Parts: sequence; C-alpha cells; structure tokens
Amino acid sequence: MVGFFFFKGYRLSMCSKLCYAIGGAPNQVAISAASFFLQIYLLDIAHITPFHASLVLFIGKASGAVTDPIAGFFISKSRWTKIGRLMPWVLACTPFTMISYFFMWYLPPFVSGRVAWYVTFHFLSWYFLSHVLSFFPYTDQKDRDSATAYRMTMEVLGTLIGAALQGQIVASAHVSPHCTVNPSVNTTDSWHDTATIPDPSNPLSHQVICLNLIIGLALTMKHGPYVKLTASFLLISTAVQLEQGNFVLFCTQAAGLRNHFQYLVVTILVSAALSVPFWQKFLQRFGKKCAACGISWMIPFAVMLVTIPNLILAYFVAFISGLSIAASLLLPWSMLPDVVDNFRLQNPHGKGHETIFYSSYVFFTKMSAGIGLGISAAGLEFAGYKPGICRQSDNVILTLKLLIGAVPAILILLGLFILLFYPITEESRKETKLALEELR
Repeated sequence: MVGFFFFKGYRLSMCSKLCYAIGGAPNQVAISAASFFLQIYLLDIAHITPFHASLVLFIGKASGAVTDPIAGFFISKSRWTKIGRLMPWVLACTPFTMISYFFMWYLPPFVSGRVAWYVTFHFLSWYFLSHVLSFFPYTDQKDRDSATAYRMTMEVLGTLIGAALQGQIVASAHVSPHCTVNPSVNTTDSWHDTATIPDPSNPLSHQVICLNLIIGLALTMKHGPYVKLTASFLLISTAVQLEQGNFVLFCTQAAGLRNHFQYLVVTILVSAALSVPFWQKFLQRFGKKCAACGISWMIPFAVMLVTIPNLILAYFVAFISGLSIAASLLLPWSMLPDVVDNFRLQNPHGKGHETIFYSSYVFFTKMSAGIGLGISAAGLEFAGYKPGICRQSDNVILTLKLLIGAVPAILILLGLFILLFYPITEESRKETKLALEELR
C-alpha cells in the first residue's frame, strides 16, 4: 500500500514493481466490494431507506475525501524509520481498518440504530484507509508509467477478487424468498415495462500545520494542468462510480437479470484486468490523451443495454465497460506524475507538495463520488424505491435506467471535453524530463 520514493540514478527492477503493485490489491478487494454491493446490501438486506442509504454512502466517501489531504500531509512530514516512512502508518492503521470494515458488513440485531451503525463504520473504514494509501512519484517517466501499469493490473485483480467473493455472498442472500411482491407493480418482465510530525500538544504546531497545508493546497489549485486533469477525471470517476453503485440494482430490479448480476460484475472486472497491459502499450504509442478516448467506449453500449432486453448484449456491454473502466483507472495515475513534474519545473524551490497533489486529487474524486452516489440513492427514494420488494415501480426502473445510461454518458463526455484543454503533451513531457535532469 505504499508508493515510490525519489531515487536518483536508480532503475526499478521487476521485483520492485511487483512488490509495489501487490500492495494495491488488498485495499481494492474492500473498495470494490463496497462500490458494487454496499448500496444493495443497505437497501435489501439491512432494509434501510434509500435516503438513509444515501447518507451512509455520502458521509463515508466525504469523510475519506476530507482525511486524504490531511493524511498525505502528515505522512509527507513523517520521519524516516528503519522500516521506511510509510510502513509505520500502514502497521498502525491496518488492524483498525480490518475491524471497521468487518462491522460495516455486519447486520446488527437491532433495527432503530442501524443507520448510525453503518454511518459510523463506513466512516471509520475510509478514515483508516486514508492513512495507508499514499503515492510518492518516482523520477524516471518510463519506470513510473510501467510501475503504474503493474499496480493498476494488481488493483483490478484485487477488485475482481473482492467483487467475485462479495457477489456470491450478496447473491446468496438476495434471493426471491427473502423479498415481498409489491402488489401495485405489474409482475411481468421489467424489461418490457420500461520531516517529523509536530507535537500535538503545542498549539503553535497546529497553526504551522494548517498554514503549510493551506499554502500547499493553494499552490496546487493554481496549477492549470492539475485543475484541468482533476476536473476531467472528477466527472469521469463520478460516472464510473454511478455505474458501479447502481449496476447490481439495475440488473436485479430493472433488467430481469437477478440470477446473472454477480457473473456480469466478474465479466466487467476480468475484462478490465486483462486490458490494463493493452492500455499501457496504447498510451505509450499513441499518447495519454488519445488513450482517454477509450473511456467513452462504454457509452453507446450502456445506452443499448437499458433499451434492448438481451442477456447476450448484457455480457457484451459488461466486457466493453471493463475496457473503459480500465482506461479510467490507469490514466489519471499515469498522468498525475506528469503534472507534478510540470509543477516542479515551474516551482523549482518548492518542496514537499507532491503528496498534496495526490491526496487532494483523491479528495475531489471521493467527494464527487460521494455526492453522486448520495444523489442517486436520494433519487431512488424520490422515485419510490421500497426495500425488500421483488418488483419495483415503473418510476424506480426508469430512474435506474437513467443512472446507468444517460447520466454517466453525459458526465464522461463532459470530462473528455475538459481533457481536450489539458496542456501536457508527449512532446512537452520529454522537454520537462530534460529540464528536470538539468535542474538535478
């Protein structure tokens, strides 16, 4: 779960890249399970209302978003130890992460306090994860891009494992005998219905921390390439989160695929895992901005899925969506180091701001995802979603179709439009690399 540090004149071995990549897999097991299945678990197993589910999803994401920049700042100021700078944080926070994640999926015997239960443990899970997920950019661009591809491949494999295991658990619990029929809904096939950590006791230390953090955030937010990249992938990641968060609900409630949703999720993730090396080769040959066009591949097929009732088409859409999701995962983490290099070139005397770029990017994407998922769950509440019912109303089915088709399509297209104005090209990357070598 650790990132790279700065080494001059040192090339990364395959073993180093693999070790770095493996660290990203365990957290993705947990994150993918929550992304795909937490909403349907809260609604149809925990039996809380869509409005309360939206609170759980938003507060969890927002808390992680807020703590990420702060955690990144403290980690960047931590002292070096015999086991490194990041490992003490990993060792200290991992047990608490495991405990809070376990209780996030535990069904308490009481009913009245379930909302507070899930808000608390969802918040704690993201809070502790924030302290073990940090990235430190490596200086060599080729090694850096290669290591990013290794890590994204392992993270997608972790996502696959988490979704496959959790999907079987949710599928076994989410069966027809456990739900009731809504008498107001037609029961025909729904397809046809529609440095050092400062002393915390010293008040002056708190003022210095806050001042340095604010200055660092202000510098990053004034950097044009970073603003354009973050705005673009903020919209794209929100679209992907909406797809992930509502896909299982769409399959079970709007598409008549109750017996297939876990296999469709696995199809998405297998496709994503297998396509990461392809995207790495593609962006090396044609450039990163050109590779971003692959994110839009899912749009026409997702629109077809919500309009054409066909199981074979559903699996084909799942395969194409995996290709697009892989591109959306790989590209921002491949492009962010280029932004940091560009910032270093323009601010040669500024040091210690690298982690703020990464943690603030995670902040914005988590916050936007939390808002998106919260609004989507609130939309289901407004449409009349009833937990535990096998057949939902036509308004709920229409809402799910919009959340899977139209809304992500609009967000992805807006994100790609903003990315057109991203100024860092392959040529400018080479110039930046040479200039930084001269500075060193």
